[in-house]
Amino acid sequence: MKALLVYPSYPDTFWSFKSILPFVSKKAAFPPLGLLTVASMLPTAWEKRLVDTNVVPLCDTDLEWADIVLVSAMIVQIPSAHEIIRRARKAGKTVVAGGPAFRGNPEQFPGVDHFIIGESEAVMPLFLKDFERGVAKKKYEATDHPDLNATPVPAWDLLTLKDYVSLSVQYSRGCPFDCEFCDIVVMNGRHPRVKSPGQMLRELQSLYDAGWRDSVFIVDDNFIGNSVHVKEFLPKLAKWQSQHKYPFKLMTEASVNLAQDAELLQMMRDANFHKVFIGIETPSKESLAECGKKQNMVVDIGSAVREIHQHGMQVMGGFIVGFDNDTQSIFEQQIHFIQEIGVVTAMVGVLNALPHTRLWRRLKSEDRLLDGLSGENTDACLNFIPTMGREGLLDGYKKLVSVLYSPSEYYDRINTFLSSYIPTSRGRIFRTDIQAFVKSMWAVGVVSKARRAYWKLLFKTIFTKPKALPVVVELAILGLHFERVSQRILGV
Repeated sequence: MKALLVYPSYPDTFWSFKSILPFVSKKAAFPPLGLLTVASMLPTAWEKRLVDTNVVPLCDTDLEWADIVLVSAMIVQIPSAHEIIRRARKAGKTVVAGGPAFRGNPEQFPGVDHFIIGESEAVMPLFLKDFERGVAKKKYEATDHPDLNATPVPAWDLLTLKDYVSLSVQYSRGCPFDCEFCDIVVMNGRHPRVKSPGQMLRELQSLYDAGWRDSVFIVDDNFIGNSVHVKEFLPKLAKWQSQHKYPFKLMTEASVNLAQDAELLQMMRDANFHKVFIGIETPSKESLAECGKKQNMVVDIGSAVREIHQHGMQVMGGFIVGFDNDTQSIFEQQIHFIQEIGVVTAMVGVLNALPHTRLWRRLKSEDRLLDGLSGENTDACLNFIPTMGREGLLDGYKKLVSVLYSPSEYYDRINTFLSSYIPTSRGRIFRTDIQAFVKSMWAVGVVSKARRAYWKLLFKTIFTKPKALPVVVELAILGLHFERVSQRILGV
């Protein structure tokens, strides 16, 4: 059996970073970790081939080679997934589909022969058994959340590693919090399940043995969701990093209560974490209460962000406008809030109702749901009727984005970030860091609108905080991408 695993393409979004990939000679930001993991679940006798359409096009010869085509997609990838499924069916291939794109409305994909709904560890063995006997059903849906000890090491051999900015691994699934708009609890539950330290170190060792030396994204729903277990893992991870001379700079996602645990912060610093994404959402206490984000209401966000920065980790923040409690003043509040706390990489989006979340169910009961969910909350699209009115929300959102990613506001945030950031002395300068620096001197330092601010910031960093130079160069380049994203939003 020849299995072709196909990953649909992403549109140009906040997280695609398409416009800056040439700075580091890469083709995509992250690999398809889900498909790589599924590949390791397939029978060893099967031949396997991966096509990530963010890196290379899907060719007719790939489809001719295959017996079975497996597609995994997020909601934002649905348009590309439709085209891949259409081509696979035209080629007469059996199509298997899984991932969040297919969870809500599988009937929208008539070209799919078999759906894998939920976590693959729970259903793939049964599907494969039935498939090889010729009695596979249309739909296999997980009814529980499996132990992650059954998760295999991803099939790195299917990748061309040098095509990616960062490689990905997963330590845990699930989150103890239940924010109204979030679909993590729907998919992965509220009890965070973790891999054992030994299992994680084997995965990292496999990446090391494959030749990877650079950024690794631990793609957890909430890395610190199970703090007891993560504190058992981190010292072992730090030891492994030290023994291997810190080959990986790590980033992950976590909740803001990370800042209240000094021991955990130090452990992450020791293990060479350099970025953490946090859902900050809004400065409005009323809106935080509305969406059930109580963990953000009991901390001073500015102090929390500075505390994390002081431990060598840059905070990337998610922000939302469009809650029922938001008024027209929220846009100015968000601008002042984000500038004050110094979150440079600020992903500001319009609230969207993801299928089967508590928000989705509430809005459905209030007859406020609309069609048009894109899965990308920074594209100025709405799938519900907001209390402040559609035009008021979208006009305010566009103004917010245009201000936040103007060169003056953006570089002010970098300076605020640097005022509290204490870079770690661990790790190394990677080849991609040098490439980015050289290319940035022309693209940002000569031809961009931010050239004066760029050179001023560069020299200031060299003389006052030289260890932060790679981060500053990266942020300067990211500014070009965010400016492009904001222009796209303004044109909607």
